[in-house]
Amino acid sequence: MTPEPTRLVRLRADDSVAVTLDPLPAGTPVPGTGLVSRQLVPAGHKVALSAVGAGAPVLKYGQVIGHATTSIEPGDHVHLHNLGYHDTVDQDVTIGGGVVPEPVPAATFQGIVRADGRVATRNYVGIITSVNCSATVAKLIADQVRMSGRLAAHPSVDGIVAITHGSGCGLASDGEGLDLLKRTLSGYADHPNFGALIVLGLGCEVNQIAELDLPEHTPVVGMTIQEAGGTAAAVRAGVQAVADVLDRLDVQRQPVPVSELVLGLKCGGSDGYSGITANPALGVAADLLIAQGGTAVLCETPEIYGAEHLLAARAESREVADALLARIAWWREYTAKHGGSLDNNPSPGNKEGGITTILEKSLGAVAKSGSTPLRAVRRFAERIDSRGLVFMDTPGYDPVSVTGMVAGGANVVCFTTGRGSVYGCKPVPSLKLATNTAVYQRMTEDMDLNCGVVADGGMSLDELGRRIFDVVVATASGQQTASEALGFGDEEFAPWQLGAVM
Repeated sequence: MTPEPTRLVRLRADDSVAVTLDPLPAGTPVPGTGLVSRQLVPAGHKVALSAVGAGAPVLKYGQVIGHATTSIEPGDHVHLHNLGYHDTVDQDVTIGGGVVPEPVPAATFQGIVRADGRVATRNYVGIITSVNCSATVAKLIADQVRMSGRLAAHPSVDGIVAITHGSGCGLASDGEGLDLLKRTLSGYADHPNFGALIVLGLGCEVNQIAELDLPEHTPVVGMTIQEAGGTAAAVRAGVQAVADVLDRLDVQRQPVPVSELVLGLKCGGSDGYSGITANPALGVAADLLIAQGGTAVLCETPEIYGAEHLLAARAESREVADALLARIAWWREYTAKHGGSLDNNPSPGNKEGGITTILEKSLGAVAKSGSTPLRAVRRFAERIDSRGLVFMDTPGYDPVSVTGMVAGGANVVCFTTGRGSVYGCKPVPSLKLATNTAVYQRMTEDMDLNCGVVADGGMSLDELGRRIFDVVVATASGQQTASEALGFGDEEFAPWQLGAVM
């Protein structure tokens, strides 16, 4: 039997490496190059197309992804053993590089319109805890409501979720850590996907309920365990509070423009396919949404490092570009202060999947943002109040970065993964986009879309981007995601913790 031909992707004509989409055994011809592989090159990894001297830059995406730590010969496997990271030098950025999309009439989705006019994609009861000390009681309330069967009589209610965390006390009452936690909790409380709320504290904590910014148009019950009379009494009061409000949550979806969508763009468990399949296709979907007046949010500051000049060049103003570069400078100082390096970011799984340096990872990650101008830069969990492409400063850690975007107002999340991340969150649906067919087939019940069809030759990036956009609209309209079907979201709330714990 004749073996299947090896597929190879060279992203730019001047790249010194290409990505092989199939395992490339030693001694195998490298398609279209006249070269022969000198070692085994695993699927998703890089093969050298030209000689690179020790210390010279290696190019992928037409950009530097690192420098050769030893001489690289044509046909060599290029990875950790011969490619290293050098800190980038700040580059002068000429702004205005974004492609302003031609406005098009907005499609619609079946959304939930709240009393104040804001639009939701889901309809949850939330129990938001001010402190870790109230986490168990919040979970007991949610569990008892589920077991009571009350929700069955309200099919338009998507469920009840306890938003718990590990902080809220033992920190300075006027410090950065408390401010960040309050902003995150207030953002969740004000999210339109919560139709009603219990805000639950212990009573004596640093993070007092009265100091949170709670919404005016959402039914909110504030209570503490100490004032309620203890654990059992607080659980009874919480269950009754939910029962009292459920009738007010019976809502009907109605057509609303997709300009009401705020799409969170996330990647996790990235691999060598991420930057050539799922991420650029998601960028196409983001462009389609923005052309119709919607918003897309890119996050993970450590994972744009080395590619920030490309994003800053798309800023609509010098002020926006400077705001982005200031966050990069903060992260350099932050990691150095803790004895780390931003190149520590690629995880063992990333590296096994073919990603070698943070520069390579960042170039693939930025592809999620599409091509439109960057309109604004927001701090972690700040309100997203600009249309178009927005950047939010977050860590790269999956649950923390998504928590920040949801607190800012994201009402749908698209999560690309090459290794098989199983993340889901509440109260916002999270779509999982597999970067390669092997992961999709191995983890079908966790994945919503197979973006490996681009590598397989079954669909173009533009076609897949349109498909992603259509699935986002269907999801916003109530179609369940894989992570929702599996029950994810009760444990994934993770505020970014800064400052001293005392």
